[in-house]
Amino acid sequence: MSEFPSTTAAAGPIPTKDVRPAREPVTTDEVDRRILTVLARDARTPNNAVAAEVGVAPSTCLARMRALRDSGVIRGYHADLDPAALGRPLQALVSVRLSSGARGRLRSFTDRIRARPEVRSVYFLAGGDDFLLDVTAVDVADLRDFVVEELSAYPEVASTETNLVFEHVRGTAAGL
Repeated sequence: MSEFPSTTAAAGPIPTKDVRPAREPVTTDEVDRRILTVLARDARTPNNAVAAEVGVAPSTCLARMRALRDSGVIRGYHADLDPAALGRPLQALVSVRLSSGARGRLRSFTDRIRARPEVRSVYFLAGGDDFLLDVTAVDVADLRDFVVEELSAYPEVASTETNLVFEHVRGTAAGL
């Protein structure tokens, strides 16, 4: 039985069941979208500053932000950490394809791999590859060890492809 991811607030995607029901879009208006744009730029922006930038009263802004959280539009607030400042300057995107017989072990693969300190994000994919991993490493040898010892050494992994990241530039849109 194939498993597909669902999102948990604290830990990210976890494969859970065969097919996830389609989520109905939440109705937002221009004020909501402007609030989301401000928060996407800097989630630490104080409510009164968001309200001033959007042009609404602070109480209105706070109520709208709560409603956006309650409806699931805002899933969380996250720190954007600099891997180089933390001693892990090498970044890579690693595509992982599991063997066809390993489809029943998607949950265990995801649980094991997301617990690794090298892994920043795990994306479960449709298409040729099953996963895309956003990873950091101390150096090339550290990255090689991760790919060889944590990925390729496991029988459920059919293949990997590693792409080094020269630079990551965050988009300016909030995805609206």
